[in-house]
Amino acid sequence: MLDSLNRGGAETMMLDVCRNARAGGIDLTFVATGGGDLEDGFRHSGVEFIQLKRKLPVDLPVASQLRQIIKERNIQVVHSHQPVEALHQCVATRGLATKRVMTLHGVYPGTKNRLALKLVLPQMHAKIVVSQTLRNELNLCEARDCWIVRNGVDPARLQAAGRKLRTELNVAEDELLLGMVGNFQPVAQKDQLTVCRALPTLLKTIPQARFVFAGGGSTSAPQLLGDCINFCREAGIDDRVHFLGKRSDIPDVLNSLDVFVLSTLREGSPISVIEAMLAGVPVVLSDIPALREVTNAGQHAVLFRPGDAEDLAAKLSALLLDEHGRQNLSTNARHWAMEEFGIERHIAELRKLYGSLI
Repeated sequence: MLDSLNRGGAETMMLDVCRNARAGGIDLTFVATGGGDLEDGFRHSGVEFIQLKRKLPVDLPVASQLRQIIKERNIQVVHSHQPVEALHQCVATRGLATKRVMTLHGVYPGTKNRLALKLVLPQMHAKIVVSQTLRNELNLCEARDCWIVRNGVDPARLQAAGRKLRTELNVAEDELLLGMVGNFQPVAQKDQLTVCRALPTLLKTIPQARFVFAGGGSTSAPQLLGDCINFCREAGIDDRVHFLGKRSDIPDVLNSLDVFVLSTLREGSPISVIEAMLAGVPVVLSDIPALREVTNAGQHAVLFRPGDAEDLAAKLSALLLDEHGRQNLSTNARHWAMEEFGIERHIAELRKLYGSLI
């Protein structure tokens, strides 16, 4: 079950799960209580798709409809990814033998989420965290019902037909294109402004480089995107920095990049980094525990000090000047990601967890 079907890490992964569930031995019914960019993908994902309309934060008619779905289909396990979904599933399964599972993808901000989690987490038969780092942050290390199930990505989804973004932006093949995929979030978690502050030095050192940001701005905090655009304009680099907005062609974006950058300050286990590694793009990441974990203790990435634009510029310059080093980094990272984060492994671990509950 998902509340929103807008493009994000958890939603993208769940779409991969839906497309591969049957092959992995899971008979899956997918329920959404909202819509979004990925709705059409879920409708045609190969599993039963049911859409309910939630009108209130706690919508008892939705819980009643959900209960009917569970009983009619003899659902054995319900799986949620956000506090609001888990709350409705708790109400819907009251008195039933159905088992409840929730995946925690990060630290959920806001008073409503904290209150909802306080209510629903004790009602879960199993709690999933996407990394050991997150398990430590949430103080779940002693919980016997806590499982670590790493995020999964379908490599087949990342196949790109060409380097269309370069054509779109008129970037020559002898130019170096760097990029970051991530929305401009209200809490400035992705910290795109640090990347922007690193770019004047980088572009002066590497004149043949350009940078792209793929990701939409937030309606609740539009100034974050605006601050980045204004900084690049005032620094005189706006002709070499491109803000693409929301993109549905992430495989084509990744296939056009020479280096992927993520400057995030806090993460659970970012899908965007896994996608970049699987696509064979060398990654430069902020040195935080979750990103060290997802890259095998930092072995398969170049790490820079979080929030340090000078360090980022220096690390990027060194990597761009070392073509052989970039190739080795991307090759080793791709092998690691294929072994650890493929969608088949993710679904197999889910199936093992579900089986242990029923």
